[in-house]
Amino acid sequence: MSPALLFFLLFVVMTLSITAWAARRTRSAGDFYTAGGRVPGWQNGLALAGDYLSAAAFLGAAGMYFGQGYDSLVYAVGTLAGWPLLLLLLAEKLRALGRYTVADVLASRFDDTGLRLTSTGSALAVTLFYLIVQMVGAGKLVELLFGLPYLLSVLIVGGLMVVYVSVGGMLATTWVQMIKATLMFACALGLGMGVLAQFDHSPAALFKAAAAAHPAGSALFLPSPALSDPVEVLSLGVGLTLGLLGLPHVLMRFFTVRDARAARQSAAWATLLVALFFALNIVIGYGAVALVGPEPAFHDATGKLVGGGNMAAIHLAGLVGGEGLKGFVSAVAFATILAVVAGLTMAGASAVSHDLYAGWLRRGRVDEKRELAVSRAATLGLGLMAIALSTLFQNQNIAFLMGLAFALAASANFPVLVLTLFWKRLTARGARWGALSGILAALAAILTGPAVWTGVLALGPAPFPYANPALCTVPLAFAAAWLGTLTDPTAKRALAQS
Repeated sequence: MSPALLFFLLFVVMTLSITAWAARRTRSAGDFYTAGGRVPGWQNGLALAGDYLSAAAFLGAAGMYFGQGYDSLVYAVGTLAGWPLLLLLLAEKLRALGRYTVADVLASRFDDTGLRLTSTGSALAVTLFYLIVQMVGAGKLVELLFGLPYLLSVLIVGGLMVVYVSVGGMLATTWVQMIKATLMFACALGLGMGVLAQFDHSPAALFKAAAAAHPAGSALFLPSPALSDPVEVLSLGVGLTLGLLGLPHVLMRFFTVRDARAARQSAAWATLLVALFFALNIVIGYGAVALVGPEPAFHDATGKLVGGGNMAAIHLAGLVGGEGLKGFVSAVAFATILAVVAGLTMAGASAVSHDLYAGWLRRGRVDEKRELAVSRAATLGLGLMAIALSTLFQNQNIAFLMGLAFALAASANFPVLVLTLFWKRLTARGARWGALSGILAALAAILTGPAVWTGVLALGPAPFPYANPALCTVPLAFAAAWLGTLTDPTAKRALAQS
């Protein structure tokens, strides 16, 4: 049995055992959605880091370093910048409300069914797009290691995901995330040390070798043509930074802890762990350039990397540590995908069962057992949709796709959420206009932008010129919320009375 297959099987057996254990402790809707609100702060911080450090942060980031160098660092810095904002703006306030989902947070202030429906749609759109990113990474990884067809690969991942979420709920998802995050840090540390050992533990020697091995030379440490436009760079930064504050599966984590203090601790731990991982990623990424790039054995007849750029870290592991390290890194990458997919599906299933079914369709008059049954059915449906849609994006860099998912979250969820928590004059109409404008504008910009219009659909020059739309769509969502509030008759009456 190959080391990769052995590590795969060990992780699957371990996580399925945890799922069975969690299932015996998941008796109510609160247990299913938030693990009963009993997760300690440091554990939730580790799970938060696990939720966030996805296939894009590992495989996609190394692949982007391999192909474009400096651009990957821009993605890392942009996403890392969102964590202090999450800590300062949202962590304590979200936990103090004691809800299950983002739509619940909005409903705590506005009794508006249209707003709940819009918020649920936004959460589902962001979750599904992010799920596609993970499915692409999973399919390519299993396809490379075991020679399985891409579709069969994503079906395996989707099947395991459905079991984790539908059976174990948030408790199982939390423990899977914690184990995966621990393994991921061990993997990154081992891989980074293995790379530096090839260069006498000298980062300077590593960077010199990377510049010599890459066709771009020293330009590898400068922005690529893809980020030569300042507007594109600024838009990417806005999307990455604010997108974190709108990711449903990340925000749900603050409802799993005991109190606001534990929520603050969670965000602080997650910020530290994510920063450490991104620092190790620099070594791994440029190590792939210096060591994998010049090796003909890792390239096909056309000169392209076997398995695509997203597999650069896997090839690097085999080069510096042999089949044993390659097997371990591959299994950890697989665990990464499974864990993040579970967290995303948990958020999506919650949106369908709790927000759409129980909150909007049934207006809160629903039996908990029925609600949980709907959640399990939604888990299956989301898995099938993500598998189908991932086939369209299987040749895209997953770090780039992650940027689009963040732009969607930044436009659809962040503006209305932060205005709900901090602007007392905001009305239900304003919140509804802001959420609807953000989601529709972001989806339209992504579909008519270079990534989908030109890259996936091959329809020629894109009508919307920028690959990252957040610079346009986020201000539009804020403006729509302000205009909706300004023109709301209820707001005018309240202002006149005061």
